[in-house]
Amino acid sequence: MKPVEGDLLAPKGFTAGTISCGINSPGGSRKDLMVINAGTSVSAAAVFTTNKVQAAPVLLSKQHVQTGMAQAIVVNSGNANACNGEAGMRDAREMSRLVADGLGIPFEQILIASTGVIGRPMPMDVIRGGIQKAIARLDPGTDQDSAEAIMTTDTVPKFSAVRCDISGKTATIGGIAKGSGMICPNMATMIAVLTTDVAIAPGALKAALNAAVGKSFNCITIDGDMSTNDTVFMLANGASGHPMITIPSGTDYKSFVKALEFICTDLAKKIARDGEGATKLVEIQVNGARSDEDARTIGMSVANSALVKTAIYGHDPNWGRIICAVGYADADSDPDTIDLFLCGHQLTKDGQGLPLDEPMMRKALEGNEISVVIDLKMDEGKARIWTCDMSHEYVTINAEYTT
Repeated sequence: MKPVEGDLLAPKGFTAGTISCGINSPGGSRKDLMVINAGTSVSAAAVFTTNKVQAAPVLLSKQHVQTGMAQAIVVNSGNANACNGEAGMRDAREMSRLVADGLGIPFEQILIASTGVIGRPMPMDVIRGGIQKAIARLDPGTDQDSAEAIMTTDTVPKFSAVRCDISGKTATIGGIAKGSGMICPNMATMIAVLTTDVAIAPGALKAALNAAVGKSFNCITIDGDMSTNDTVFMLANGASGHPMITIPSGTDYKSFVKALEFICTDLAKKIARDGEGATKLVEIQVNGARSDEDARTIGMSVANSALVKTAIYGHDPNWGRIICAVGYADADSDPDTIDLFLCGHQLTKDGQGLPLDEPMMRKALEGNEISVVIDLKMDEGKARIWTCDMSHEYVTINAEYTT
């Protein structure tokens, strides 16, 4: 397995087209619509938000992906098409139909995602022309326009690619993602589009994607808010030429899952690093829990704590906030066994504080990447969670989001 330069066009056989419709910015200064085409019907899988309030594109894509096959994906930014009632479903269907007609394929072969402000009607007058232009621009080039077209409050485009060996053939996985706020897991809480030239049956692809999402996108949080919209899509066209992976087991399947987990984790960390107003990426490792699920619950409790996040932003080694978040998590823990490490320095042993060199710890917390290790010393459960600090800028961004 080897990371390589590229995005969702790194695998063979895919084309993408982007356009500035004016959905995301006045005058169309930012790209805000993307179409990706596999060229034929291919294996498809998706994971969706578990929020009970689900946007029209999520509901429609859930229907279309049930067959395990798709050919194209359309994504827009700037408008979520959520909470728009039947009009929202009508607009989502029309967007899918416009792509299908433009490519000359069945309507059910289209997957759709939208991201942006909730509760505003879709500006279909500009989207109709935008889809036509994006299809006309379909190209196998490898620039990052696709990653830019799905951004909302993101400050940087997020893309990744990796190569792996499958039965002696070189295969590639590529992807893009967006997410900066409203990021809290249980999938999906951001938009991610993944492609691969691996040959894999729909059922095995779905199992692989679920496994990878569980260890990556479902392990990040920025603000504890779960979106109504966001989705991870994956298309696999088999262009690498190796024998088909038909079941979720065996050497080839494991090699694919390992590479898929790598790219999903890379994209997830880029999302956490680019959290709204963030200045630091924070990695929280929980060891010694009763179960992996308990470890994840405790890690998320710490990661979602505004007190922990603001302390890290302020370079304040106030470890009591971390221990407090461990204690109120809905998971087993023993306050008399906890060892806590911050930036590699042990701050507690068996739940009691050790002598603290505060100037040294403040200096350590000035770094761009902060590590928190919590050892519960109860059993073998473990989890790794990524988040970011919380600055004054987070409040500013969200106070002014629609203004």
